[in-house]
Amino acid sequence: MAVDILLGLQWGDEGKGKIVDVLTRQYDIIARFQGGPNAGHTLEFDGIKHVLHTIPSGIFHDEALNIVGNGVVIDPVIFKREMDELKKFEGNFTEKLMLSRKAHLILPSHRMLDAASEAAKGNKKIGSTLKGIGPTYMDKTGRNGLRIGDIELPDFKERYNNLVAKHKELIALYDYECDLDSMEKEWFEAIDFLKTLTLVDSEPYVHNALRQNKKILAEGAQGTLLDIDFGTYPFVTSSNTTAAGACTGLGVAPNQIGEVFGIFKAYCTRVGSGPFPTELNDKTGEDLRAAGHEFGATTGRPRRCGWLDLPALKYAIDINGVTQLFMMKADVLSGFDTIKVCTKYKYRGEEVDHLPYKIEDHLVEPIYEELPGWSEDITKVKSVDEMPASLRSYIEYIEKHTGVPVKVVSVGPDRTQTIHR
Repeated sequence: MAVDILLGLQWGDEGKGKIVDVLTRQYDIIARFQGGPNAGHTLEFDGIKHVLHTIPSGIFHDEALNIVGNGVVIDPVIFKREMDELKKFEGNFTEKLMLSRKAHLILPSHRMLDAASEAAKGNKKIGSTLKGIGPTYMDKTGRNGLRIGDIELPDFKERYNNLVAKHKELIALYDYECDLDSMEKEWFEAIDFLKTLTLVDSEPYVHNALRQNKKILAEGAQGTLLDIDFGTYPFVTSSNTTAAGACTGLGVAPNQIGEVFGIFKAYCTRVGSGPFPTELNDKTGEDLRAAGHEFGATTGRPRRCGWLDLPALKYAIDINGVTQLFMMKADVLSGFDTIKVCTKYKYRGEEVDHLPYKIEDHLVEPIYEELPGWSEDITKVKSVDEMPASLRSYIEYIEKHTGVPVKVVSVGPDRTQTIHR
């Protein structure tokens, strides 16, 4: 049995949470493999909206086990709040949840470092969520970090104090005022809560599950264009958001990967700073934002909106080895007489159909093709046959240019508003 991967192909916010929720009934295990509480996976069913940040999106299904893998960074306080939120609903969620001992911990001082560093950048800030993600991954690669397994050790407090002392020295360089003492009480209470959960050596657990022919879905966070290596650097996240990240973030070999499900919106959005070739700074962009309720699930910040970017989408498909495409928010495009799609760039005076090294505004100009839109409300469409002809043509156009089938089309936020092709 292989591990299937589900990940985003744009700058995040593609709708991964909903699709994981839809697919979960086909899998025995859902495993997060990177990122942290900077993610916001939104699920909507039974008229209730749920936003998960670290907990895998299979948590609401009775049969699925949920693993937070070694590639994830965990803020104990935020994690405990998420678990407390689940108490409103029926189910013993702790029995279905496991944390990898090799996942790294986000300390209060990591959050302070994040805030101090971002403030120092001024108008050159990256647009961090200020959750301490970057500093935590820096400690991980710098071999200073604390991991979930460390909380079981008798000298954990000493390890914590040593790392915080280093952080305080760095924060002082920024001339940034902070009150760590006020944050530590809640943090250590959350650590005590983590000790009550199931902590596992996740790699052998996953390997044994595969030997038992268990079906595993690896759930990514953020999006391909935010990958630390392949995204729009330096306006990226601090982890590998691509399919390769599932291997390092769960401890599975490349030859154990099966299907790669790539999720994309029918248009493009981005939160925070960074290049965005097809961004619409006009009424059309505002209309897309309003129709799509485009505000960050984690930060609440308004998302920048623009037309679909095919060179970027094809790049993401190639990087990840995508085998199936899932198109989200098709309903948001209802009411547009004409839909534009970027098919090429004018890059430094030449036409190119690939994603170049830099896509800043002064280097890149999008080249568009126009397609007919549709006016029908498609939120109640239940099958492909009920789709407007222009929507079917739009999907086929994307398939032709990417060479990958669009297997799922989302026509609304609820799990029932999902059409399988």
